[in-house]
Amino acid sequence: MNKNIFYLNITINKMNTYHESWKPLFDKFSIEIDEIYSGSEVVYPEKEHLFRVFEMDVREIKILLLGQDPYHGPDQAHGLSFSVPEGIKIPPSLRNIYKELQSDFPERNYKFHSGNLEKWFYREKIFLLNASLSVIKEKPGSQMKIWEGFTNNVIKFVSEQNKSCVFLLLGNFAKAKECLISNKERIIKCVHPSPLSAHNGFFGSGIFKKVEKLLGTNIDWSN
Repeated sequence: MNKNIFYLNITINKMNTYHESWKPLFDKFSIEIDEIYSGSEVVYPEKEHLFRVFEMDVREIKILLLGQDPYHGPDQAHGLSFSVPEGIKIPPSLRNIYKELQSDFPERNYKFHSGNLEKWFYREKIFLLNASLSVIKEKPGSQMKIWEGFTNNVIKFVSEQNKSCVFLLLGNFAKAKECLISNKERIIKCVHPSPLSAHNGFFGSGIFKKVEKLLGTNIDWSN
């Protein structure tokens, strides 16, 4: 058995689908989603959003933006890292991301009124992956041990299958995943945009300009 593969005792059910390009990866795992949601505690996101990020063709990913785990408050998590549904208050880290985007591209006159990043995902092909795909309500990091082995292999798989993808690693947790990425020249790292650290190197970093330069194309960051 490959020691780098983490096997989950589960099977994908009908409400959770993934693009066929992920099949070689998912064939290595056995995922029983109902077990994750079977306890007495509330788990986020809703079951039907658990594998949402894998709707994207791995070969079309332009940017992999890694988050730690889903938001753990009611109505926040919906299967995409850093993103919340329409009508939900914009989380502090995402608000700081917006500020840096406005600073990097003042000529684009970005106005951000929502924390919903679905347009980044579907339109711009930004792969909004969390290292843990689920979390218990009000208990951040509570299901990381279930998922981290699997999502580590997701990062490796993207690195192997998509040589043009840019890996945007924000904060120490994300930076620690650099060892999983074979094409090191496609990595861009920075301080996390959390209010606790944003003023220590995130603001003024020009991180999104660097991403576009490495990609060789502009991204429409509006939402």
